[in-house]
Amino acid sequence: MSQINLQPGFDFQQAGRDVLKIEREGLDQLEQYINSDFTQACERMFYCQGKVVVMGMGKSGHIGKKMAATFASTGTPSFFVHPGEASHGDLGMVSAQDIVIAISNSGESNEILALIPVLKRLHVPLICITSRPESSMGKAADIHLCVKVPQEACPLGLAPTSSTTATLVMGDALAVAMLKARGFTAEDFALSHPGGALGRKLLLRVSDIMHSGDEIPHVSKDASLRDALLEITRKNMGMTVICDDLMKIEGIFTDGDLRRVFDMGVDLHTLNIADVMTVGGIRVRPTVLAVDALNLMQSRHITSVLVADGDQLLGVVHMHDMLRAGVV
Repeated sequence: MSQINLQPGFDFQQAGRDVLKIEREGLDQLEQYINSDFTQACERMFYCQGKVVVMGMGKSGHIGKKMAATFASTGTPSFFVHPGEASHGDLGMVSAQDIVIAISNSGESNEILALIPVLKRLHVPLICITSRPESSMGKAADIHLCVKVPQEACPLGLAPTSSTTATLVMGDALAVAMLKARGFTAEDFALSHPGGALGRKLLLRVSDIMHSGDEIPHVSKDASLRDALLEITRKNMGMTVICDDLMKIEGIFTDGDLRRVFDMGVDLHTLNIADVMTVGGIRVRPTVLAVDALNLMQSRHITSVLVADGDQLLGVVHMHDMLRAGVV
């Protein structure tokens, strides 16, 4: 391609705004297609005993992959099959219990049309998403979802732009409608994202990261302040819990409390920990989500929280534990 000089005064920002305007207008038109066909498609997907298989060629294939991924992560088992590969064996992935969603803007994708007779023979329900209900795919579909837009954002009208956006949004509408119908929860979502930060925040509980047993910094109510400071140093958590032999919580003493004791000007060698401890202590149950415990710690401006069942001490969680676990 020969070199083309940039037109004097060409406005890249305006070109970008023009695209946004055209694609917004396309999405405004999309609402009319959230109709009875959309309801039928959702009902078929809701009662599907197998998986939702998404197909598409080219740009429609890219949109289809994202659509299948969104379905799968929001409670609708789904995967993408390339139509070209389907004709050479991958159609064996599709069973009679599945549903196929086939995407093509024109509705005349040869690769998909070649598969339709086999899908019909297998009695696999077919949902087609195109811009032309009168197309070959539109006519062959059990349910047709229209995604027609007034124009492409591409000034040549060639590169799929507004049409792919509309198809992507139609897929999101299906996925979210299904999510709501299934009563899909944030914890359900986290189960399909165990490796990410979201999964850690929604799945990790205090009991998973707390210090327990001999790791808990604790002294008895009769201990001296010196003994308490030694325990704080040994366990390296900036605090110690004061409790009885049965681990019933009496109070807590922290580095911050020590600074206040210094300000009192008293003889540190004669003090018992019971004289300077804070009675009680902020605590959470072991089943609490780690992220909720973190929010509590941040709101109360503390670096550790007790894990307890009533007054029974079970463990301690420090802010460093949150950091190591990736909750922060």
